[in-house]
Amino acid sequence: MTAPRTRRKAPALDGILETALYVEDLDIARAFYADTMAFAEILSDARMAAFAVGDDRVLLLFKRGASAVEAHLPGGIIPPHDGSGPIHIAFAVSARSLAAWERHLAAAGIEIESTVDWPDKRGRSIYFRDPDGHLLELAPRRLWKHM
Repeated sequence: MTAPRTRRKAPALDGILETALYVEDLDIARAFYADTMAFAEILSDARMAAFAVGDDRVLLLFKRGASAVEAHLPGGIIPPHDGSGPIHIAFAVSARSLAAWERHLAAAGIEIESTVDWPDKRGRSIYFRDPDGHLLELAPRRLWKHM
């Protein structure tokens, strides 16, 4: 039997600022997130691209393997990181915009892989994939009751 974990009081966080995906072809991924998802590109170089998502969040796309070594910047060093395999990200949308998103994705030739109608009237999610096979979800913010 496992002993119960003791929860420590941590300083407050303001939320998740960045989320990262690792992609095979940075140009194809950049085009998908700029054109299909309509995210504004705010920074890019040979190893990565950053996109604004909402008012204060950022989606980072890293060319797979390009960030597996330290990145030396004028202000310091970013430690190595990398990833592989399909990842899941959910983007918050209003219930009113879901049908428009379905039409938009269909017009872009993006197949909706699945839909889920959540219990307790929390809304509906749609699932589809980006060019690297990452599972993207459009979901109502009320999906998680604590929010």
